[in-house]
Order: sequence, then C-alpha cells, then structure tokens
Amino acid sequence: MNNAFRLLLVILCSSIVWSQTSAPSSSQSKSSPQNGLSVHWEELTASDFHDGISRGQGTCLLPFGILEKHGAHLPLGNDLLNVRYAALKAAEQEYSIVFPEYYFGQIFEAKHQPGTVAYSARLQLELLQETTDEMARNGCKKIIIVNGHGGNNSLLPYFAQTQLDHSHDYVVYVLGISHGGKGEPKHKSNPATDMHAGESETSMSMIARPDLVHIDRAAQESGADQARLKLPEGLYTGIWWYARFPNHYAGEGAAASTELGEFEAKAWINGIIQAIRAVKSDDESLRLQNEFYERSKHPLDTPQ
Repeated sequence: MNNAFRLLLVILCSSIVWSQTSAPSSSQSKSSPQNGLSVHWEELTASDFHDGISRGQGTCLLPFGILEKHGAHLPLGNDLLNVRYAALKAAEQEYSIVFPEYYFGQIFEAKHQPGTVAYSARLQLELLQETTDEMARNGCKKIIIVNGHGGNNSLLPYFAQTQLDHSHDYVVYVLGISHGGKGEPKHKSNPATDMHAGESETSMSMIARPDLVHIDRAAQESGADQARLKLPEGLYTGIWWYARFPNHYAGEGAAASTELGEFEAKAWINGIIQAIRAVKSDDESLRLQNEFYERSKHPLDTPQ
C-alpha cells in the first residue's frame, strides 16, 4: 500500500468518525423536509438517494469547512459546523442533497495552533476533484461548494477554474461567504477587525451550536490587529494573517449576541436558497462549458 493511498484512507476514516461522533444540539437536529426525504447524503437509502437526486434536479451541496483554532471560546470545527447548519437549513427549504462533513481545505496559516489539520496543497486539490467527480458520477451534475472558511477564498475559485483543464459532464459552482445586509443589528465591536471568531462569527455559532460556545473565555486572548507588516496596498505575502492576528483570533467574540446571530443565520440561509434556485434553473453553464471543451481541442478553428 503506497503512502498516498494510506493517507487517503486515513482522511476518509476521519470524516466518517467526525460524522458519527458529532452530537448535534436541538437547534441542529436532523429534521427532514416536507417531502419526507432527508437532505443528508449519509442518511438516505440507495433508493431514496435516487429519488433525492431527481427531486433536487441533480443539484447537490458541498459545505466546505476546516479544522482550526477559533479564539479561546469556539470549537476547532466552527466553520464546518456553521456552514453545514446554514446549508442543511437551506436544503430543507429548497431540496438538495448535502454531502457529508468536508474539512479538507487550506489552513497553512494556523499550523502553529493546536488542533489545526493542514493537508498539502496537492492533496487538497486531488481530494476535492475526486469528491466532485464521485458526486457527479452519482447524479450530482450541478455541485454548489458552499464555502464556510475564509482561508478557502482563493482555493475554491481556483478549483472551479481548473475544471476547464479537461472536460467534465457537470458544473462546479462556488458560493462565497456572505453575511449581513439591510436591517442588520448594530455591531458592538469594530467591523474592520470582526473577521475570525469575532462578534459576527460567534453570534452565528450561538445559533448553530450554542452548546459549543464558551463566551466566558472570549476575552482570555486578544483579537486585536498586531499590524506587524508595513507593505503598500496591493502587495501580498502569505504571512499577512500571522503578522496581523498571531493568536488566530480577529475581533471581539465577547460582543456576540443571539440577535445578531439570528440575523446572520437567516441571511446566510436565504443566500444559499437563492443560489440553489439559480443553479437549478441554469442550463447555460454546462452548454457553454461543453462548447468551450470542443473549441479548446482545435483553437485555430475558433471563429475570430
């Protein structure tokens, strides 16, 4: 057994253990939508899965999280827990099958903190490609990757772009992180640094998994911007996050509230619902994708 295959087995086993051992709170109960079919991929029987693919019009969700420190007061899997909460609630209202727990993203910037699991760049892309390939082989011809982690903001659009490297009979869509909006409750902390385990994210966690929020620990560490780099705007370096927030905490989690959390959750869920509906009605992306694949075989024949 080669090392790559052995590592893949470890990853898949870890995902199964995560799924079986995480105990959802009452607010995260695995309810079924009105049509009686669970939206959880892993809960469906084979025949129910077949019906679910048909009912969802081949549209499936892949909520994408991570394992990393979230200040002193939130769980390591916070991004995964929050994005799955929002995705599952959305899928129950606009039926889609939701893939099991997926936390194999980009998090090199937190390797200095305990509990972080940072897979190699090669494995991140390979595993994500094989996952979407397998989802498509099972009928998910429209896959929405719902991002729940800021560290994936560059990885996921790049992955979507790599789908043009060779032909696929399905389309990958990436839904970025979107919170807030008109009517949002007034924040108590500085919005400029409310990025990671701060007021907004902690508020969302108070709705998704209140049993895992230790608000009394939120002030144990500083989430202030250390501003240790002085570089011109537009000049990027990978150490930027560590330079600003070495505690892997940005903002003031102690300022969180259920009022803000309810607003954030509703906005996120509604955004996912709108994305599902748009994807279900989209027939152009696959048509254009196939046209592109054909033309890319003979670029000199492409009309100028």
